[in-house]
Amino acid sequence: MSNTAASTNRRATVVGLGLIGGSLCVALRERGWLVSGDDQDPQRVTEALERGLISTAGIDAESEVTFVAVPVTAISLQVQRALDATSGIVTDVGSVKAVVTRTITDPRFIGGHPMAGSELEGLDGADGELFTGAVWVLTPTPTTSDVAFATVANIVNDLGAEVVGLDPVRHDELVAIVSHVPHLTAATLMGVAGSRATEHAALLRLAAGGFRDMTRIASGHPAIWLDICAENRPAIISTLSALIDGLSDMRTAVDTGDRATILQRLTAARESRANLPSRIKALADLSEVRIPIPDRPGAAAEVFTLAAELGVNIPNFEVVHSVEGDRGIAVVLVETTSVELFRGGLMARGFKPSVQRLD
Repeated sequence: MSNTAASTNRRATVVGLGLIGGSLCVALRERGWLVSGDDQDPQRVTEALERGLISTAGIDAESEVTFVAVPVTAISLQVQRALDATSGIVTDVGSVKAVVTRTITDPRFIGGHPMAGSELEGLDGADGELFTGAVWVLTPTPTTSDVAFATVANIVNDLGAEVVGLDPVRHDELVAIVSHVPHLTAATLMGVAGSRATEHAALLRLAAGGFRDMTRIASGHPAIWLDICAENRPAIISTLSALIDGLSDMRTAVDTGDRATILQRLTAARESRANLPSRIKALADLSEVRIPIPDRPGAAAEVFTLAAELGVNIPNFEVVHSVEGDRGIAVVLVETTSVELFRGGLMARGFKPSVQRLD
């Protein structure tokens, strides 16, 4: 449900002109936004202007929304700077959320994290299609206004991403499992392979298939991971401990020739991998759920956090009219196989949803 036509002449600022920030500039410009860009490196701002990624330099005081795309340790400072400089909504794209959402309590701020990236770096990797089909997590808190949540969610949806709502701490715990620790694991495995390669020159030449797939993420920019490890230390340590325990158990099973345990663990892993959610491809698989938004703080965001808790995918949505003043209606598409679970969860929380299949 694209809002492209309605985006013409809307104004946005992107603070931080790296890969994600540059890609945001491209995607917003392609949809008719007037985009201003800011970065601590003046040369990057100049380059973005020369490439036509932004129309003006600095923070635009009239921005409807500002995206902060800086290293995670600098996010809180830059979010507050954007809040002070504009009257619009501010969001960020960092992969750690608890710290910034605890520090910034302004209702105009909504934490965010697009699960997207590239092996390319900086503006050379800027791609307006980077977010198409990606999951974009929003992390509302009790102080987040429904207007901020709904506005950013609609923009994210227009960029082609799927919105998932999560509690900030829960986000950090989950992203440690699916992103942070896998990266550290891949880097460690590459370290093992690299050290052995000095003894056996043929080793890395033999690397193929599964090894390359598993270690691909180790090619990402190393510097950003220093800040991520610092900001999300508790969740990363907890996940690393669980991984180490699991590997220790597997080592014992292999060492003792415990074929039953090895088979059980590999079978369970295969089943879990097969059950990872896939993208929906046909309208016949979807149902439309219309949800009047109750007059209570955070109600709009609650719809998305509930979906995440229940494991229900929301591939598309819109807010029929503004949640300011009169009640808005959230119109979401969900898999038909999950619609009754979702409807029951909504009703248990005081919502009054109506459901219609699209087939």
